Amino acid sequence: MHNSPLIGTIKKMRASLDNNNQVQYQLPLGEQLIEMNPLIGQQVTLTHSGNIYCCNCNKKTKKSFSQGHCFNCMRKLASCDMCIMKPETCHFAEGTCREPQWGEENCFVPHYVYLSNTSGLKVGITRHTQLPTRWIDQGATQGLAILKVSSRQLSGLVEVELAKMINDKTNWRTMLKGNADPMDLVAQAAELLPQIESKIHELAMLHGEYAIEILKGDIQEIDYPVTQFPTKIASYNFDKEPVVTGKLEGIKGQYLIFDTGVINLRKFTAYEISVESQAS
Repeated sequence: MHNSPLIGTIKKMRASLDNNNQVQYQLPLGEQLIEMNPLIGQQVTLTHSGNIYCCNCNKKTKKSFSQGHCFNCMRKLASCDMCIMKPETCHFAEGTCREPQWGEENCFVPHYVYLSNTSGLKVGITRHTQLPTRWIDQGATQGLAILKVSSRQLSGLVEVELAKMINDKTNWRTMLKGNADPMDLVAQAAELLPQIESKIHELAMLHGEYAIEILKGDIQEIDYPVTQFPTKIASYNFDKEPVVTGKLEGIKGQYLIFDTGVINLRKFTAYEISVESQAS
């Protein structure tokens, strides 16, 4: 990357696994893609210009809602509705979906219920196209899809049952302080699934016998490019301080780890920033 700063609005980092299961990160900045892994070990400065442009309509907005939207788009888009965070509350059947066509394309498609190892054992759900991206975004070092279901609402209903026994949230501070000890997720699944067998049967009776499929897959291991984990977490916020600078010591989840603090780039989707780096 050039020493002269690049400027543009950011989106969450793109992430893919290489042949060694290490995450390769790219940061979308306007029309450009910045390769982030080569910047580890360098002095990197991110400067927020003060501008935020809605990631949906591109209008300038004073405040970002639902990760990069202006207030109007946040109110009207189905992707910003509460049922995206809590799929079990899907209200499509009542005819009140904000965008029925979007709902059909995104919610009435196969979803996975998975176990992951982030700051410990966790249950989660995601669209069938989003693995291993979803695990990477949350900083999981291991992931295992345990069920394939026919809709987003169904995945939420199953997740609610499993969340009675294990976490459904990541402790991001713990996740950033190091990697959790490896776990046998296959053994965990074998222990958990029989405990919700009657619920799975009940949901299958309602939604059809092929609506829920138990999977027998392999654990996906994930390695993050981190040279040094922080011992104490200081978190940067562009709304309070426009300049984030320091030696980039690693990337995990959607967090950049500097020797001066950490920043969750996903939280600042649609913020216009400049990126500058120099070898230290």
